[in-house]
Amino acid sequence: MQTPRDWLTPETLLMLQTIAQKGSFAAAARALNLVPSTLTYRVRQLEDALDVLLFDRSARMAVPTAAGQELLREASRLLDDMDAVANRVRRVATGWEAVFTVAVDSIVARSVVMDLCASFLALGSTTRLRLRYETLSGTLAALTSGQADLALGAVAIPGLPKDIHHLELGPVPFVFAVAAHHPLAAAPEPLTDALLAQHRAVAVADSVSRGTGLTIGLLGGQDVFTVPDMPSKLEAQLRGLGGGFLPESLARPYIDKGLLVAKQVLTPRTNTCHYAWRDTRQTRAGQALKWWLQQLDNQTTRAALLGLHPRV
Repeated sequence: MQTPRDWLTPETLLMLQTIAQKGSFAAAARALNLVPSTLTYRVRQLEDALDVLLFDRSARMAVPTAAGQELLREASRLLDDMDAVANRVRRVATGWEAVFTVAVDSIVARSVVMDLCASFLALGSTTRLRLRYETLSGTLAALTSGQADLALGAVAIPGLPKDIHHLELGPVPFVFAVAAHHPLAAAPEPLTDALLAQHRAVAVADSVSRGTGLTIGLLGGQDVFTVPDMPSKLEAQLRGLGGGFLPESLARPYIDKGLLVAKQVLTPRTNTCHYAWRDTRQTRAGQALKWWLQQLDNQTTRAALLGLHPRV
């Protein structure tokens, strides 16, 4: 007699994810190279095995039910766990990770990260490389949750697990800047908190999926325009949609061109960024991680990651 365990295979979980992503059984069938009736039959078999309805078929779109949404959430976690197990087994057998994932904070220069990726791929190893972009505490959370193997630009948080190691990437000086046509551009300095609170701030959203995340440089009651990453924050401030702190290296080209105006504030800001990784006695660092750590041991590389931003 078959049980739900017999039906909850990686292939089935991927099938459900495809249906949810494509929005219909027909589109999912095309993506999976299946006949639509075959896909529908497989879903009904799974629903019968679980004794639940996974998709609402009352409309033309395939909309996951509450039970379907829960299964999809768990499917993502289970598939990630399977990948992690395969990665660990591969590392034990060959010394090279099957997949190596780098979580990159939006404060880090992506062009320099791509240079490092190019050098790594040129090694010709069997390790597949993945990048994921995060912000604030989401960068470190990607590592601690097992979704990344290395975090670049992480904010150090006390009480990290013993298997998480971190070193300083370097200090990041910030400058408070507004567009040249923004009202604060001509305001007397230093700008007081009371004056800043009267104007909209542009803030980068924390990418952490659970919890409240970090909030930096905002005042109570201040109007806030929230954007997903540092490049978007720069664009918003260039358009005069608000003011806020930007990495000095990112803002400097635009300040020099007169597009942004740097303003003195009562409380200057400097962040210290870190890079972090996992290493335990049971699961030692693989060759891919060792290579990245060797590159990060170079002071010039660390400085480049925090200073070489795209210029206009």
